[in-house]
Amino acid sequence: MQNVIDTILKTAKNIAVVGLSPDCAKSSFQVAQFLQNEGFKIYPIYPKENEILGEKVYRNLGEIKDKIDLVLMFRKGEVANELLPLLIEKKIPNFWLQLEIFNDEVKEKCKNLDINFIQNKCIMIEYQNRKNNARA
Repeated sequence: MQNVIDTILKTAKNIAVVGLSPDCAKSSFQVAQFLQNEGFKIYPIYPKENEILGEKVYRNLGEIKDKIDLVLMFRKGEVANELLPLLIEKKIPNFWLQLEIFNDEVKEKCKNLDINFIQNKCIMIEYQNRKNNARA
């Protein structure tokens, strides 16, 4: 799994953040802000708001015209089932379910489709660990 995480963190530049809340107390906001500060381009996906963290908000993954490298999900695990067809259609190579979010059915499908899949891990923590290990 560590190799998959390393691959995602090295290659992903454009990240669609599904469930990015405008509330700065929420983990989705804090993680997206961290990624943005580290140089990643974020694409907020949220049902309301027009702008979060200075970026245009999209209502769904299908609205994004740019090439997306990673879908980062902060919603309930079953939402991954709805997102997977769009990942396939848009040829998005990486799917990440944040800490405490699981979907083993989608995990198996991603494995068969050669989509890198991570669940129940925080991308911010993994990025920080990787950066700290590189310094050591």
